[in-house]
Amino acid sequence: MSDASNQQIPGLKQKKVFKIIVLGDSGVGKTCLTYRFCEGQFLDKSEATIGVDFRERNIKIGGEDIKLQLWDTAGQERFRKSMVQHYYRNVHAVVIVYDVTKPETFHSIASWMQEVESHGLMRAPRVLVGNKCDCGTPESRLATTYAQRLADKYGMPGEHGPGVVNLQRQKRATSSNDSCLCS
Repeated sequence: MSDASNQQIPGLKQKKVFKIIVLGDSGVGKTCLTYRFCEGQFLDKSEATIGVDFRERNIKIGGEDIKLQLWDTAGQERFRKSMVQHYYRNVHAVVIVYDVTKPETFHSIASWMQEVESHGLMRAPRVLVGNKCDCGTPESRLATTYAQRLADKYGMPGEHGPGVVNLQRQKRATSSNDSCLCS
């Protein structure tokens, strides 16, 4: 008896799969962002991720079917130290998220970039996302100019927005995958 999942059906095109790892401190909204992007709805409550959580979304780019795998990682230091090497294996893009109302999460970006570098991902497309722009007071939010300077320093685009991922952010995420397709 043959296993149909392992056989390629003639004339059926295989989807390209792109692995995107989402990094950032605990509580910055990685789970809500990935859930919103993949499920199309806002997650009202979430618990801290332990290890890694995994979501998928199918999209079309240039008429081609693409499967995006988003790996939502734990941001707590104790889990970060034990993040398994295979989480970083075959990564096509990196998203680093910080909370605009918590400057300490912005200051952690340098250590996340060291993590990215230590796993050989500096050539992968990277995006810096400032999350929770709809929270706190304008005075409590980190100025986007600081974030843009840091994004420029690391050669990556910067995005800022509320926890609800809108169509513009989705378009940005899929355009990041365009560069994955070219590499």
